[in-house]
Amino acid sequence: MRAYLITGGRRLEGLVPIHGAKNSVLPILAATILTGGESVIHNCPDLSDVDASIAILRHLGCRVSRAGETVTVDSAGLDRCDIPEKLMREMRSSVIFLGPILARTGQARVSMPGGCELGPRPVDLHLAALRRLGAEISETGGSLRCRTRRGLRGAEIHLALPSVGATENAMLAACGSRGTTVIHNAACEPEILDLQCFLTACGARVRGAGSPVIEVEGGIPLHAAEHRVIADRICAATYLSAAALAGGEVTVEGVARGQLAPVTELFTAAGCRIRQEARRVTLTSGGALRRAGPVRTAPYPGFPTDAQPPVMAALTRAAGSTVFVETIFENRYRHAQELARLGADIRVEGRVAVVTGVPALHGAGLEAADLRGGAALVVAALGAEGESVITGIHHIRRGYDGLPEQLAALGAQIAERPPAAETEEKPWQRSESTNGATQGKKESFSTSTSWSPSC
Repeated sequence: MRAYLITGGRRLEGLVPIHGAKNSVLPILAATILTGGESVIHNCPDLSDVDASIAILRHLGCRVSRAGETVTVDSAGLDRCDIPEKLMREMRSSVIFLGPILARTGQARVSMPGGCELGPRPVDLHLAALRRLGAEISETGGSLRCRTRRGLRGAEIHLALPSVGATENAMLAACGSRGTTVIHNAACEPEILDLQCFLTACGARVRGAGSPVIEVEGGIPLHAAEHRVIADRICAATYLSAAALAGGEVTVEGVARGQLAPVTELFTAAGCRIRQEARRVTLTSGGALRRAGPVRTAPYPGFPTDAQPPVMAALTRAAGSTVFVETIFENRYRHAQELARLGADIRVEGRVAVVTGVPALHGAGLEAADLRGGAALVVAALGAEGESVITGIHHIRRGYDGLPEQLAALGAQIAERPPAAETEEKPWQRSESTNGATQGKKESFSTSTSWSPSC
C-alpha cells in the first residue's frame, strides 16, 4: 500500500496543464462500442477508472491500445454482451456501458456497479430510460439482464433528475434506436456536450447537449472517429484550491472559460485574485482567506459537487464561518472527519457543514475514503504545518493523473512512497497527541452522518 507524504507550508507557483476529463472520457470510451470500427481518443488521462474501462472493452472483444495520452479502440470484434462482477465493481461509471452494449447487440448482462460510497446513486434512472426505449430488464441477485425483442425504438424520456450518467446512457442507447428520442430534464454538464461532439463525429445526429432537452435521431449507421477529450474542470478546481490555501500564484491551462465560474467566483469572494483568459485561469492568493458562500452544490451550471471537498479544504483557515449545503450526495462529507485530524473546525449536520476557519492546520496521518475527499486531504495537507501522510490514494488515482508530480512542479514538497514501517513515534502522531489546539478541534467535531469504511 502506497501513500502520499506531504510537508506543508510551501507557496505554489507555476502553470499546470489540465489532463482530459475523467467524466468525459469514460462515456466516450463506452460510445466506441457503437461504431464497429477503430476510434482514436486523444487527451485520455492515465487513471485507474480509464484502465477499468479499457479492461471492460477488452473483455467485450474490442482491441484497445494506448500510446501516451492517446487510446485507440477497435470495436469491430465485439463478441460479448456481458460484464463480469469484478469489472463492474471497479467503478460506478461502469453502468454507462449498458446502453451501448444493448444498442449494439440487443442484449446485455451486467452486475450492479461499484465505485465510491457517496450515498444512494440509484441506477433506476438509467433503467427507466432504457425501458422507455423498449428494453426489457430484469433484476436478480444484484445482476441486470436486458434484452430487446424487436430492437430499441425512439421515445420521449423524462428524467426525474438531471442525472449525468442517465442522460449519457439514454443518448448512447438512443443512437441505436429506430426513430427519434427526446430526453427531457437532461443534465447540462460540459462532459455531455463533449460526448455529443464525439457522437456527431461518428455520424450520429444528436443536438441540444448543454441544454435540458437533447434530441437524438437514431438508427443511423455510425463509423469510427478521432476525438480530443476536453480538460478536467474538477482537476483544475483542485489545483486552484491548493493555491488558495497554500498561497502563491497558479495557472491552470486547458479548461474553457466559464466552466470554473462557480469556483472562481467563490475564491474571489474569499479574497483571491482571479485572472481569466480563453483557456487559462490564474489564481493569486496570499494564503489569508476570508469566509465566502454559502456554498450550495447543484447540477451544472451550479456549484459542482465534485469540487466541494477540495474547496472546503481550502477554506479551513478562512476567517469566519462558511456554510456548505450538499444537495447531490448524502455522504459527501466523509472527508470532514479527516480534515478535523489536521485541526480543522467542521460541524456536520445532515447535508449541511459549517466550516469555521482556524489559525493553522497541523500535519497528521490521514486516510482517503473516496476520490474527491482524498483530493481535499491533499489540499489541506499542503496548507498545514509539518508532515502529513495520506493513505488510500488508490481512490485519488481514479481521477488525478500525475498529481504528486504536478504539485511538486509547483513547488510543493510531496512524494509517493510506501508508508513508513517503523514503529517509532512520527511527527504527525506527536502533533495529534501533544497539540492541544488540534486535539480540541477533534473533540469539537460532531456529525449526524454515519461514517462508512473506505470503499
